[in-house]
Amino acid sequence: MSERAAPFYCPYCGDEDLFPNETGHGAWECRACNRAFQLKYLGLLARGVQSNDAGGGEI
Repeated sequence: MSERAAPFYCPYCGDEDLFPNETGHGAWECRACNRAFQLKYLGLLARGVQSNDAGGGEI
């Protein structure tokens, strides 16, 4: 198992001043806007990955 993924920026203000929050797994705090948020992986989509082969050639 690899380390948990870290967000690159705050979803509220866009700043990169993020630190893990002691609330629990996936919880982060932004010290720039003083907000705390939590990230959660929900799973794979049922439709999976689809390619777009119906288009024409590149322009």
